[in-house]
Amino acid sequence: MNDINYFDNIELTVKLALDEDIQGGDLTASLIPADNQAHAKIVCREDAILCGRPWFDEVFRQIDESIKVQWLKEEGEQIQPNETLCEISGSARHILTAERTALNFLQTLMATATITARYMQHLQNMHTTLLDTRKTLPGLRLAQKYAVACGGATNHRIGLFDAILIKENHIMAAGGIAAAVARAKSDYPNITVEVETENLDEVQQALNAGADIIMLDNFTLEMMQQAVEQVQNAAKLEVSGNVEIQHLNDIAQTGVDFISTGAITKHVRAIDLSMRFSMDAN
Repeated sequence: MNDINYFDNIELTVKLALDEDIQGGDLTASLIPADNQAHAKIVCREDAILCGRPWFDEVFRQIDESIKVQWLKEEGEQIQPNETLCEISGSARHILTAERTALNFLQTLMATATITARYMQHLQNMHTTLLDTRKTLPGLRLAQKYAVACGGATNHRIGLFDAILIKENHIMAAGGIAAAVARAKSDYPNITVEVETENLDEVQQALNAGADIIMLDNFTLEMMQQAVEQVQNAAKLEVSGNVEIQHLNDIAQTGVDFISTGAITKHVRAIDLSMRFSMDAN
């Protein structure tokens, strides 16, 4: 896994989320007397992996630092249906103002971690590593990369700044695979260079050019096996493109090093969470 500070932009990410929801103020919550206190608990309605506590906590911190959040489950823990994740106490107004934004973060990151863990079940005891992609929700790149790691998979590059991935359009614009790799090796000698290929001829070109990783884009299983035999460990091989969970084990058995998929970050379905709210006695 890359050495990533997942929480580097958490304060700003949460601030932007709250700004789009609250702007000048929570009109509905203003109807509640300011001194009313409340208690709430977050209940998970389905099997899931708990993920996103830091973002959830940061929402409440930014709304009202006096609100107390007591977690009953650990980050990365398997949750059963109808289990309580945490309990919240403090200003009724402020709990209700924070509720939706806090749950949005939690349900999305739990979804990413949960589907990742399901993918990982198909790769148990296999040589192949599951990677994520840059196909993340805008503004939630680090948060979703964190959720992928929580689910047991490994992060690919974070963005355009930390690794080189020469894809079809880069190859065309640079004048071919050999030219693109040569320029990359010259300009960035300490950076991993990966090349996307669409057929076995391009695999050979990338290998001859000295690519560190060769991506096999939308290859059949037979082509993957041929690429493994062709490369013979001279470069790492990564499979990408329309990777379905039911095919993971078959892909891994070809001997490739990595499988990357955007599905674990962009095809997520929010985990069903609910807040149970009650007023404290005055």
